[in-house]
Amino acid sequence: MLVRPRRPIVTRLAIVAVGVTIIASLSACVGSSASADGSGSASKNLTVGFVPDPSWAQVPVAETRGYFTAEGLNVKVIDFSTGVQALQALAAGQVDVTTSADVPVSAILAGSKNMQIIADGSRWKGSVIVASKKAGISRAADLAGRQIGTPLGTSAAYFGSSFLKQSHVDGQLLNVAPSAIVTAMQQGNVPAVSIFQPFQQQVISALGSDAVILQPAEGTYVQQSLYLASTSAVASKSAALTSFEVALGKAGHDLTTRSDAAVSAVATATQLSPSLVKTILPEFDYTIGLPSELPSELTSLGTWAKTAGNLPSSTTLPDYATFIDRKFLPAS
Repeated sequence: MLVRPRRPIVTRLAIVAVGVTIIASLSACVGSSASADGSGSASKNLTVGFVPDPSWAQVPVAETRGYFTAEGLNVKVIDFSTGVQALQALAAGQVDVTTSADVPVSAILAGSKNMQIIADGSRWKGSVIVASKKAGISRAADLAGRQIGTPLGTSAAYFGSSFLKQSHVDGQLLNVAPSAIVTAMQQGNVPAVSIFQPFQQQVISALGSDAVILQPAEGTYVQQSLYLASTSAVASKSAALTSFEVALGKAGHDLTTRSDAAVSAVATATQLSPSLVKTILPEFDYTIGLPSELPSELTSLGTWAKTAGNLPSSTTLPDYATFIDRKFLPAS
């Protein structure tokens, strides 16, 4: 049984506190699921928070292909506009599992102790700076003294900051919402942007021959797209979480082979065209896992969040290794 309350896609925004109104609005959606936990089948019920984004494309594929049902799961998927909203809902006990990129996860774990990282759903190495020839940008050095549009506090902002540092360029990050990125570039409001998919490809397509792609050095940043579970779910729904990851693994295979069914499922869930989905999917490694270097990378991201002002400078970062739970990973 699958239930998907639909919401329009917006995507990840800067790391900010989410209002009580958002959490309250979810109560009606997930309250019935919570009340059902007294039944004998409750251990197979999972409420999953999902940001409609190709980074977690396993979720819609597993839904439409019946992989959750085949594992005996009753899954309710709730769409969130941002990973921050999804994480706040998880912290409040409104969902059992949720999706979020590594940058906001590194920040929320500095204050929330009631969640665990149970999987890294995908790795994306495709981050680039997209610039405009008309703005006089042809190489990284041309960004000196210029502004780069990006949603502050996100993985895109982290990449933009790292790119400037690596290039020894004194540029400035300017907050631009993901939904406004394409327009900002088309209208010349900013000469360059740092943005995640699918917006990165949308900007490139919109600029056409005016687009300049500035590639980073190898190993600059690999975005890790994480699945997290509440400590309550980890304790009481262990079998369901294991089955959930088995289903994700099957979906990951479909994504890797880019089957027509997988492309269609992702296009429907993200409201992107199938042609754009086909362009984006090869950039992702959809193997389910938990890389050994994840704790150290989260520490680096948390340190950056402090210097960027997304966390108070006085924040003591946790030992991120204590938040990682590998027991639900599919057998290799």
